Amino acid sequence: MTVFLTSHIGGSVKKEGRRVPSSLIDANNLVVNLKARWPRQARVLIIAADPRDTEKSESYRSCFLYAFPFHGMDIEICDVWDCRVEIAPKPADYNVVILSGGHVPTQNTFFREIGLKEKLKAFQGILIGISAGTMNCAETVYAHPELEGEAADPDYQRFLPGLGLTKRMVLPHYQSIKDDVLDGLRVFEDIACPDSRGREFYALPDGSYILSENGTETLYGEAYRVKDGEITLICNNNESLVL
Repeated sequence: MTVFLTSHIGGSVKKEGRRVPSSLIDANNLVVNLKARWPRQARVLIIAADPRDTEKSESYRSCFLYAFPFHGMDIEICDVWDCRVEIAPKPADYNVVILSGGHVPTQNTFFREIGLKEKLKAFQGILIGISAGTMNCAETVYAHPELEGEAADPDYQRFLPGLGLTKRMVLPHYQSIKDDVLDGLRVFEDIACPDSRGREFYALPDGSYILSENGTETLYGEAYRVKDGEITLICNNNESLVL
């Protein structure tokens, strides 16, 4: 299996409140690396973050049916796994699996309900994690609080069992959340940094990603290591780093 752990890959933009198709983010060789591994007439399976949000699932599908072929990556079929599915798909029947972005704990629960970790053991294709999808790929998932009330809730679970495809705990969208405040707490200084004591997180801005292949994980683009309360720049745009 080849795994792309991304913050955001593009494929859509918002216009007048609705999401419309666009090109992928062409930064840090993302498109080059995808195209080099993309099969002819790919069979694509998109797995939802929230299985009940069928509108978002269809938005992903319509945007990706434009975005990947726009860059020369053909798609034969593109299915969606959400609450409408009556017979569970087999990831091994596809050669590209995309894990959608969304609310991390909601997606984590869905993945466990459908037994995705076990079902992926037979999958040998390309897996693309996007935002929450990337976070849930970890062996142990760091689900930092995102919604109002979560940071203040003593029962909110910040560490969850994941798919076990990587040991890297990723914090996506660094450029947009690094100054966020939630429930009166700064997301990075007051939440992520204290949670990193004895742990290690990787903060990725959109356009940066980790490529896991043949037992090697390579970081592409700007990235920060959050460890023992400290945030350190470890890679720049247009550079790569073997982790």
